[in-house]
Amino acid sequence: MNQFGGNWTEMKIKMIVDYAKAYLTIMNKYPQFEVIYFDGFAGSGDISKDNTTDIDSIKGAAIRILEIDQPKPFDMYYFVELNERNAEELKSTIRNTFIEKSKIAYIACEDCNNKLVSLSQYLRKRPNARVLAFIDPYGMAVNWSSIEVLKGLGIDLWMLVPTGIGVSRLLKGDGNIPDAWLNRLEKFLGITRQEIMKNFYKKQSYQDLFTSEPVTLQIKDRDTISKIHDLYKERLLTVFKYVSDAFVLRNSKSSVMYHFMMATNNPSALNIANDIVKPKFKL
Repeated sequence: MNQFGGNWTEMKIKMIVDYAKAYLTIMNKYPQFEVIYFDGFAGSGDISKDNTTDIDSIKGAAIRILEIDQPKPFDMYYFVELNERNAEELKSTIRNTFIEKSKIAYIACEDCNNKLVSLSQYLRKRPNARVLAFIDPYGMAVNWSSIEVLKGLGIDLWMLVPTGIGVSRLLKGDGNIPDAWLNRLEKFLGITRQEIMKNFYKKQSYQDLFTSEPVTLQIKDRDTISKIHDLYKERLLTVFKYVSDAFVLRNSKSSVMYHFMMATNNPSALNIANDIVKPKFKL
């Protein structure tokens, strides 16, 4: 069972479910399309609240999506979960709960990055396939190269971007970022370390009081988290035609942890996503 992350966890799931219902309403008018739901970090099916019993748990997105029957279900469901125990729990829940509905659901115990590449290959072979994808990663687990392969395909991608809890924490205030962290940032953002420094740091020079020698420091920009959001949105726009407004997820101290946004090549999908995000949740 996955651990509950806060009230926004339920809100995030509600948003993807609301979008899925609107998505299926539209796709119901186009029976020629094969409609697929892809979840890159599906979990076990339930989310535990405050480490208590099942009574205090909420259904994860995977189960909530599988419960949708009207106006139509998805033609296929593909759930990816790297944790073997969670994958087995999800498989058992689906088998026991949806056995009579004959829903075609696959559970892959593998890295989401590999499966995103496989998904892109599948879509290039099947031009009549359309995908709603939900990527809710553990930290910065998604490589930019795995997003880039989706360019030009029939996919609406909802992604939770770890702006505050992930990227910002690796951008050290003095600019002395360990190589391992820079490698992770490069893979996640899809830009070089030189571009990372240019985007998030400014050089500040001063004269040393004792030696009169000039000293140059790297100073982290203010409002870094907003800049991370802006940069990632720009990156998504190199792959997709449109990116929605962001739903900002904060912790109990009102610090920004994530931005939740949708990327698509369909203008109607963009309008639906922005309606779901709602003005009061926009960046």
